[in-house]
Amino acid sequence: MKNIVNTPSAPMPIGPYNQSVIHNGVMYISGQIAIDPVSGELILDNIETETHRVLQNIRAILEAGGSGLEKVLKATVFVKDMNLFGRINAVYGEYFKPEFAPARELVQVSELPKFVNIEISVIAGL
Repeated sequence: MKNIVNTPSAPMPIGPYNQSVIHNGVMYISGQIAIDPVSGELILDNIETETHRVLQNIRAILEAGGSGLEKVLKATVFVKDMNLFGRINAVYGEYFKPEFAPARELVQVSELPKFVNIEISVIAGL
């Protein structure tokens, strides 16, 4: 049995998917982009602001499902430009401290939804 978790504190899905699904004590969070959940607007001022918004959305979904950043097991980061890696990593490190940082991969892709610069999905324990 799976439990669907959606929260208005993060952008609501715009297609046939949910923000997250919990199954057997594991939370799977769909890829998040920098949409402000209140205004519905994309936050694309710079890569730092964009990355903060993505991670804030992820944190909101984790908390709605009874988890948290410290329980993230794996993160998948998609970026449009690998040259932004250092700047993304600096922001990412504010959310994931070394003592509980998850496993991660970071992959450059040619395009992302709504032509954003970063998308992150995570898998977390409860």
